[in-house]
Amino acid sequence: MHFVPSPSALSRRTFLRGVGVTLTLPMLEAMRPAFVRGANTEAPRRLVTVQTNQGIMPHLFFPAGEGRAYELSPYLKMLEPLRDNFTVFSGLSHPGVDGGHANELCFLTGAPHPAGAGFRNSISVDQFAAERMGNDTRFQSLVLAASNAGERSMSFNRSGILIPPETSAARLFRTLFVQGSEKEIAARINDLRSGRSLLDTVQERAKRLENSVSAMDRTRLDQFFTSIRELEQQFIQTEAWENKQKPKVTMTEPKENKDSAQLMTRLRSTYDLIKLALETDSTRIVSLFIQPLGVLNEITGVSHETHSLTHHGNRPEMIEELRKIEEAQFKAFHDFLAGLRSARDHGSALLDRTAVLYGTCMGNANGHSNQNWPMLLAGGGFKHGQHLAFNTERNEPIGKLFVSLLQRLGIETEQFSSGKGTLRGLDAV
Repeated sequence: MHFVPSPSALSRRTFLRGVGVTLTLPMLEAMRPAFVRGANTEAPRRLVTVQTNQGIMPHLFFPAGEGRAYELSPYLKMLEPLRDNFTVFSGLSHPGVDGGHANELCFLTGAPHPAGAGFRNSISVDQFAAERMGNDTRFQSLVLAASNAGERSMSFNRSGILIPPETSAARLFRTLFVQGSEKEIAARINDLRSGRSLLDTVQERAKRLENSVSAMDRTRLDQFFTSIRELEQQFIQTEAWENKQKPKVTMTEPKENKDSAQLMTRLRSTYDLIKLALETDSTRIVSLFIQPLGVLNEITGVSHETHSLTHHGNRPEMIEELRKIEEAQFKAFHDFLAGLRSARDHGSALLDRTAVLYGTCMGNANGHSNQNWPMLLAGGGFKHGQHLAFNTERNEPIGKLFVSLLQRLGIETEQFSSGKGTLRGLDAV
């Protein structure tokens, strides 16, 4: 059913066209915010969140036993050299997040009932952290996706609006490391100043509406004005960064790759760039959304579309093919973590200062289960090498894990989403 406004209804899109532009906040949020570097020389802490949205087969992920004496599962054996660098969890989920594949929207937010009518998301934990610790880097956060089916992300701003991801490794490389000519820099600065002027015009027009709309609409306008003020500040700070030299790296620019079958190739390039972005302190907050759809025939032995394989019905041949896809992702993840562990940061491993959360949005994609999400956490200065096993029927909120992560980043909070307090058993070094 489509909503058709009455003749007296005010169309937001029409209003914005009235000032000569088509403008929506999500598109503005797609502009990577940048902040002026501060004087703090303390070794920074970082957060990387990774979601693979087609599930992880639980019988191949969850280990036997618990604590430090647990037995590695088939997938965790692929990470065995890093065993002391990660913690695996069972018995975690987001209470009320019950939408099957729609759960992907709530992986970092925990907002309930994503498949329900009128669902509105909340801020994601990466953006919550970025608001509080993004002032010292060129990019407040990087919102990325390795996908062969559209441009989705798992990052949402304070208004619950999706932040569109960067999906091209080539464009990401240029954004991070290619300075541009003086003419190009001047053009970008001019665009930023034009954007600020545009925001002034939009804000002026919107303020004229305040006395003629309902209380609910005034609340929405207040949120809109807050977003405009935030964007104005981002424009100012982005302009300050434009004349600062970008880091020089030895990596060559990845080739543009639009082959939908080569998702793993693009994923590996993205992981390489995330590592470089962290090493150069270009950002400290990264989210990566992996959407492995289509036929990934670059993986030997794969000939069926991924989503259909997740509904395998326990057929051995389907499970074996899906396993190859998931193993390819774990191999790429292993190499990413190993790279972070080998890189040095203020005299210690970069992984020790970088918390990397990896997981999926369903307990079992074959049945769209909402319970017991496969999750693990690597690095970040926690005491690892363990399986934290919680009740697989009455799960602990993932929000408690988020509180632990936020506190380790130095952010003072006792609650995030449905999580009140930190996750029991996950202690800092």
